[in-house]
Amino acid sequence: MSALPFAFPLSFGTPLVLLALLAVPALIGMMVANRKRGDRYAVRFTGVSTLKLAAGTVPAWKRHLPAGLLLAALAVLALALAKPQRTVAVPVERASIMLVTDHSRSMLAQDVNPDRMTAAKRAAGRFLDQIPAAIRVGVTTYSDVPDGTQPPTRDHDTIRLMIDNQVADGGTATGDALQVALDTLDRQQEAGEKVPAAIVLLSDGATTIGRDPVAVAHAAGEAKIPIYTIALGTSDATVPNPEPGQPPLPVPPDPETLQAIADSSGGRAFQAQDDQELAQIYRTLGSRLGTRDEKREVTFVFAVAGAILLLGAGTAAMFSAGRLP
Repeated sequence: MSALPFAFPLSFGTPLVLLALLAVPALIGMMVANRKRGDRYAVRFTGVSTLKLAAGTVPAWKRHLPAGLLLAALAVLALALAKPQRTVAVPVERASIMLVTDHSRSMLAQDVNPDRMTAAKRAAGRFLDQIPAAIRVGVTTYSDVPDGTQPPTRDHDTIRLMIDNQVADGGTATGDALQVALDTLDRQQEAGEKVPAAIVLLSDGATTIGRDPVAVAHAAGEAKIPIYTIALGTSDATVPNPEPGQPPLPVPPDPETLQAIADSSGGRAFQAQDDQELAQIYRTLGSRLGTRDEKREVTFVFAVAGAILLLGAGTAAMFSAGRLP
């Protein structure tokens, strides 16, 4: 983010005023035409050296500087009248986020350092470190069934403890877990807490049991609750087969379904193939969900700049004109 208060991109509260900028090229055209007209009616004077000595020599840039500064001032003041606004990110004062985390057996895969489960716990912890304390965070953990739910709370340490206590085992009931998270947020809204809400889903595999997660995502979209999904792992990952003597089991992620969940709910889908990518995704989500865009008027900056340019134009006009003695 730029430190300049008038950094682009800008928006304008009264954009029609920007039509006044057309006056600047019009004035330039008039000045050029007037100069040509003056050259046409110039009086011949044979004593050029005498005239130069009498009037003094003024560099061309000094002659044009006052007009240039005046035109720049008019342009900047026109921008000021259009009420320029800069979009800045400000901390969210109230919001609820449900973390939905998969701890099925496939999370034992070591394609993500040191393994998927450990990397997920660490990344979620960084997310909780970054999110503003005013935001309520809840969690639903799941494998074969949703086996742990904490409604959104400002006690982020409780959420951290639930995430850290997960043990990788069982299947993947993503749809059921999303439904529990959605119901939790719905109950909060019904209790009179009308605050922005979102769900962050981390999963590493296809749904193996329970309801269709995309259908739940449609319901979330209708409730204006976006679901941000993270597909964790690589396509060639395996875990040990619980059956003795059997080959390892492939546990590829299911980015297609997670993309459909995000699209259906109005969220966004991410993919992480290593622990660093996962950490970066959680940082991005922490910034996105922990802030909101707000337009702030910066008219004062343009007004001051225009006034300085006007002052400069007047000063330059006083000192740049050649004068007869």
